[in-house]
Order: sequence, then C-alpha cells, then structure tokens
Amino acid sequence: MQLNLSSGLFAPENKFNPLDVEKQYDVIIIGGGPSGLTAAVYCMRKGLATGLVSIQVGGQMADTAGIENYLGYRYINGTELIDKFREQVAQFGIDFETKAHVQSIEDGDVKKVILEDGRSFRTRTLIIASGKQYKKLGVPGEVELTGHGVAYCAICDAPLYVDKRVVVSGGGNSGVAAAIDLAKVATHVTLVQRRDRLMADQLLIDKLKAYENVDYLLEHLVTEIHGTNQVTGVTILNRKTGEHIEVETDGIFVEIGLIPNSGFAKGVVEVNEYQEILVDCHCRTSAPGIFAAGDVTSVPYKQIIIACGEGAKAALSANDHILNQTD
Repeated sequence: MQLNLSSGLFAPENKFNPLDVEKQYDVIIIGGGPSGLTAAVYCMRKGLATGLVSIQVGGQMADTAGIENYLGYRYINGTELIDKFREQVAQFGIDFETKAHVQSIEDGDVKKVILEDGRSFRTRTLIIASGKQYKKLGVPGEVELTGHGVAYCAICDAPLYVDKRVVVSGGGNSGVAAAIDLAKVATHVTLVQRRDRLMADQLLIDKLKAYENVDYLLEHLVTEIHGTNQVTGVTILNRKTGEHIEVETDGIFVEIGLIPNSGFAKGVVEVNEYQEILVDCHCRTSAPGIFAAGDVTSVPYKQIIIACGEGAKAALSANDHILNQTD
C-alpha cells in the first residue's frame, strides 16, 4: 500500500510515518479509538518505539453525534473529539497505518502483527485496542445519516433528544435500556422489535413499561431511514402482514448489539462467551506481553472515558513488561 506522505493524516507536520517492516517495535497498538490513541500517548511519553495500526481513527466516536460526559467538555461532537485526540498524538513521532486491516497476530518473544495485505510487523509487546463495531441495520439512509439522527449509543446521545420523537430498533437488553433512557427525556419513543416479544431481561421490560410515552411495534422491521441533512422519518415493515408504515421521527437509535473486533486474535488470547478479550486489572491478557484495552475487552461499561483510562493502564503495563524483560 503506497501512502501519500505529503497531505492529510500522514503530512510531515503531523509527525506520522508508515510502519516499517524492517523495524522491531517496543509496542504495536491495534486500534485508533480512545483507548488506542491514549495508549499511544503514554507509550511515546515513556520513550517506547511505538507503532499504531487502525482501520479508522476515532473508532466508534466517529458515529457519535454529541458527547456530554467527557470531562473537560460540556459538549463536543465525536469528530471534534477525534481531532483533539489526534492533535495530542501528533506531538510525538509515531509510525502509523490507517485503513489497515489486521489479519492475525502471532505470539512469542517477538510478536507479529500480520495485515491482510501480507505485510508483517515485529514487536516486543502488543496492545489490542480494536474496540467493537455496532451491528448495522443495513438499510437505505443509515450510512448517510449516521451522526445526523442515526445513533448507536443512547448513553452518549439520549440527552440530545429532549422533547423530541425517537425510534429505537432492537428489543434486547441494549434496545430496552436505550428506550428507558430516551423515555425519560423524549416526548415519544417507538420501540421496533423483529420478534413477537421483547428479549430483554424482565427487570428492564418492567421498568420500560412504567413509561406511558412508549409504543411497541413487535414483529416489525425498519426498512429505510429518511432525511436529507437530518433524520425526519423511517419506513417500518409489518412482518406479519407485509404492510409498510411511515413514522415521523427526529432520530433512530440502532440497538441490535455490538461485535468485538477480536477475530484476528483467535487462539492467541482467551476470550469470553461474547468474544471479548479477557483481561486482569493491569490489562494483561492470557498471553504474556499482550495487553488489551477498551471495548474489545471484558471490562464493563463501554464509555470513552473508561476506554481512555484502560488504554493508559495497558501502556504502563506494557512498559513495565519491557523493563522487567530488560532487568
């Protein structure tokens, strides 16, 4: 892959250079979200030869319309916060690969990160901060309106929908929990569930049913999202009758689950039943010298500020591991 070093992310003033296949790194970080970028800052401040591999700089923050729970900002949108993080990393010289897909990793005294394009990079330690990806509806309008009324995190974005009408797609724990958060602030919530019943825990269902501003469309599917610069409505299919209905809304929350980006580490580190990488309080995985941080791990509460803290811990743990090897 040929990189343009004269403009954009890899401009010389950004101090970003492509990863070097001939170089052995002290640490390679997989993932460019909050945990990965924080880990990069801490690793470089420790003087470690650091490389970072990422599909998308910012991770899930790129899909977040507004953030009101990150200390230091009363309100900031996801793209703006990504820029702040990137500026922080740009203070240091770092080898960086963007739009790079990791195919696999290999354990050993010298670990390897192998990309889908066949290139392989060597490192003494490895930090996996590859996050999760939201399950998508895959319907027209979803991609175009993401961040403009299409949202995937009620904890992050529910406060933006005070006195507005919203749709929630998903009747599992995440969908019902999102509907509860939204029912507290929105004028009306329409919950759309493809099955004939809600699949969430009964405790959550009971809490949601205490709100009178929620409608339920069971055995229905969202088939299209409408709007130009902002969501204005959705088309919903009745799975029993085949009929379509149009629902006016200011936004739609897609809450059908998340998938950890941990497949490339299969067989190298232990994962739980949700395919999240198991870590201890030092972000250590089951493989010595391999650490993990952020949403890809078993650590609860998937929040930006938590991911940042875990990224810092992983970096410090990786540094300690290298010092202990040297001693």
